[in-house]
Amino acid sequence: METEETSPFRVASTVRALRFALRRDAENGGDAERADSGERSANERDKLWFKESSAKNLRNRDFLAPNTVLATLYAHGQVPPAVLSRILTLRGNGVLPVAGCEVTAEGLRVSVDHCAAFRGVLCGMAAYLRPAAQRQGCVLINCPALHAKQAPPSPDSLTLGQLRTILIADHIGALLRRQGYSVSFCPGLPEESDIINYLRTLGIDWPAVSVSWTNEDREEKIRNILENCTYREREKERGKRGSKGEEMERGDGGMTDEVRINLKRVMEEVELHGYDPSLGTCTVQREALCHLAQLDRAIEDFPVSMATVLHVTSCQDEFRQQQTAMLWRAAGTTATQRLVICGPVKTPGCQMSSAQYLQLRRAQMKDASEMKYGDQVEGQTWEDIIRVMTCATVRFELLSTVHTSPVTLDVQREGVVSTKGPRGGVFVMYNCARLHTLFSSYEKGVEQGLYPEVPAGTELDFSALKEEGEWLLLFNYLIPFSELLDQSAQALELEGGGARVNLRTEQVCRFLVSLSKDFSSYYNRVHVLGSTEAFLRL
Repeated sequence: METEETSPFRVASTVRALRFALRRDAENGGDAERADSGERSANERDKLWFKESSAKNLRNRDFLAPNTVLATLYAHGQVPPAVLSRILTLRGNGVLPVAGCEVTAEGLRVSVDHCAAFRGVLCGMAAYLRPAAQRQGCVLINCPALHAKQAPPSPDSLTLGQLRTILIADHIGALLRRQGYSVSFCPGLPEESDIINYLRTLGIDWPAVSVSWTNEDREEKIRNILENCTYREREKERGKRGSKGEEMERGDGGMTDEVRINLKRVMEEVELHGYDPSLGTCTVQREALCHLAQLDRAIEDFPVSMATVLHVTSCQDEFRQQQTAMLWRAAGTTATQRLVICGPVKTPGCQMSSAQYLQLRRAQMKDASEMKYGDQVEGQTWEDIIRVMTCATVRFELLSTVHTSPVTLDVQREGVVSTKGPRGGVFVMYNCARLHTLFSSYEKGVEQGLYPEVPAGTELDFSALKEEGEWLLLFNYLIPFSELLDQSAQALELEGGGARVNLRTEQVCRFLVSLSKDFSSYYNRVHVLGSTEAFLRL
């Protein structure tokens, strides 16, 4: 169990402690009513303190309580000496050590003890590379884009919008697994099919089933349940108006004996919030039964009380997926269902399938590599490099935008994918290669006797880390990383019980691009392995 002395530093814990130190006197004193009238929201309270992140501001402060905040807490904005004293002696679980605080023209600024922070982080790095909390529970991630209509989708039939939902589903799964959840995916795809191989090219390990596998018995079981459920619309109700999506549901794939389910009643009786109020009556189609059977099979081993199902779908298909969720509810599932809605992918000037998009980015990556490295670009090693860089480009292009917002892609053939500029996945991979080379060079130098091995943390002089880029990398990236990993689970747990959930899937990509920019700037200024003394900057 972590103690106050050994628990890792957390930005959130530090901000909470600073907020309490600043507000305690105001809430207990004569200005309490003005300072907290009961109308101030939790969001506004969180804005008492700001964590600095820019290199310019980090030169003289790490946290700031602006003058506008101080004026709402204290008469004439004058901070009592007792508050300053309390901040200087701030202690607590995960709280960063404070070196100083002072009132300036901008407000009350606080500086962290850099040396103590470096020692605490670099001597206990493992705690900063995992989520702040480990959770329990089962999550089924359902990707409607992969459910078969007549046959599984192919790379040529898969739209870019559908590809985006698949990448987001895979990304969410990776994040939730890191936080302790048991994660499964739906639907299973035929093994060695074109779509499975295409997804593997993008680094997605989607579950596969035998080509001969069938789910017909389960489909028949669900059909029987729906035929006899209390939400089925009887003959005398046939004249009533259905849902606005019913016409879309009709067509090929209909069944001999029509089964119509009143989804509005399901929604109202179970008290589900956030669903489209125009959900009415839906005719059950063969496609829907196949979808429900896949879901039912995927969740059969989940403890119902711990199960959450995330339907990751496009905004165009949201209504249809709401219908499917309500049908599944009518069929008896009690699992919590949430929708992760993804905005469209736009390609101005042309239409392009997912297969064509990947081919284009690969061709551009090869062209860019040949422009830089010439005739060296040949053989299996370069094929592997281009494949990895292409995959990184595609992932960052489709994951770096808030998942509810549209993505616009430049898909002109004459465009060139930069192998060095700060443009997303390629830039991140470029800096990963830099780090790999840096550590490999150091290890070889140790073997050759050029550098000593890194001593134990207790023997290092952390006061030698004075370069501003070193503190920026620690304060903006190493310390907050575990809290970043925790965000998706917090959103899943803390958001209200509405249909939609926003899991902030773009945060990791943006974090990695920003980290790469700041590391690149530091790397270009500082000769890390330039001398035996400088190697300790690692």
